[in-house]
Amino acid sequence: MSDHSLAAHIHIVLVEDDAGVSAAFEQAVSQAPDMTLAWVAGTRALAGPPADVLVADLGLPDGSGIDVIRAARACWPDCAIMVNTTFGDELSVIGSIEAGANGYLLKDSTAETMLRDIRILHAGGSPISPRIACQMLLRFRQDGAAAAPPVAPAGLAAGPTRTRAPDGAAVPVTLSSREQEVLELITKGFTYDEIARLMQVSRHTVMTFVRRIYTKLQVKSKVEAIYEARLHGLLAP
Repeated sequence: MSDHSLAAHIHIVLVEDDAGVSAAFEQAVSQAPDMTLAWVAGTRALAGPPADVLVADLGLPDGSGIDVIRAARACWPDCAIMVNTTFGDELSVIGSIEAGANGYLLKDSTAETMLRDIRILHAGGSPISPRIACQMLLRFRQDGAAAAPPVAPAGLAAGPTRTRAPDGAAVPVTLSSREQEVLELITKGFTYDEIARLMQVSRHTVMTFVRRIYTKLQVKSKVEAIYEARLHGLLAP
């Protein structure tokens, strides 16, 4: 008797709009005696019954898979959620984790690795692709270095890195309606190209809005922009 036959049977839901990826996933799961693919959705609508594990892509035709994660976490509190995507940027990773994802895999994983990680996820683990793990470690190290107080030359005081009022409160920041729209789309995990299509503008225009947002918030990355925007009340906490 195999070890898998002794484990609890895992019912899986897949949210994926790529027919080829869906077919390959279904084939892999069909060969696992301890797993069943309950149903597959090609959009972010969760219309079927809950399952033990949800595997979701982030790039969907009707929006971001982060919305799927958030909805699943609210409706299916006991469901373990795995991201399986081509998006490896830090905004997508952090947005997914904040929405409720328990694991994050890139689509370069083999079928064997995917099944192993689903078992780990179902058992309470948090599998993450090695490349994503390295990226997150680098980000944490950079954040730790940035949080350290700057050392000023002798006789000079180090100034603040961000604009604050005398009482320590954040100085109000105002974004234009288009800048606010870009910020909210970035927070939802959309890429610059996707934002350009949604807003019906060029990628260059989107980048211009992003630079203005960064300048107003005095930040240098998407993660910092989201953090500062929440401090300023521009985004819901």
